[in-house]
Amino acid sequence: MNFKRGGTIIRRITILLLLVINIILLCSCSIGGRGIIFDDSDKKADTRMEQLLETIKNQDKETLKTMFSKQALEEANDFEDNLNYLFELFQGNVESWEQERFTSNTSSEYGKKSVMLISWYIVTTDKETYKFFVIDYTKDTINPDNAGLYTLRVIKAEDEATQFASRQKMQIAGIYKPED
Repeated sequence: MNFKRGGTIIRRITILLLLVINIILLCSCSIGGRGIIFDDSDKKADTRMEQLLETIKNQDKETLKTMFSKQALEEANDFEDNLNYLFELFQGNVESWEQERFTSNTSSEYGKKSVMLISWYIVTTDKETYKFFVIDYTKDTINPDNAGLYTLRVIKAEDEATQFASRQKMQIAGIYKPED
């Protein structure tokens, strides 16, 4: 009789442990602050950064322009002038780059979804160190014209105190160019 009772207790403990494990797995929202489990958003941001660096290195205006969303291009002031400014600003061959910070926002509306990746990078060339701030809508079925790059801010690292601000203040359409 004790043996049967012991088996019931073991069975109950096993079931309880399985329930706890399932609850933990289902309720876990993030690992290391990097987003939802199995979310590869930071890798998508890194891929976009590689594309940006290659395009800037090649000074490929058309390719860079196609990376921006239709919405950003419509809202941007002096896109072509700011694009020229970016190519003049960024000098040298890239020696290293790393993601400094990353966050993402996901919105859902009536079965549609918008995913915004926001990332900060440090890029070092053989001539200068730069800071990049990038807002990229990797998916937007709520407003399809918004899919693509929205914001690209590139500054010399030494100018961070005067040309970087809160994320909300830096969220401008197109390519950043400081006012003269």
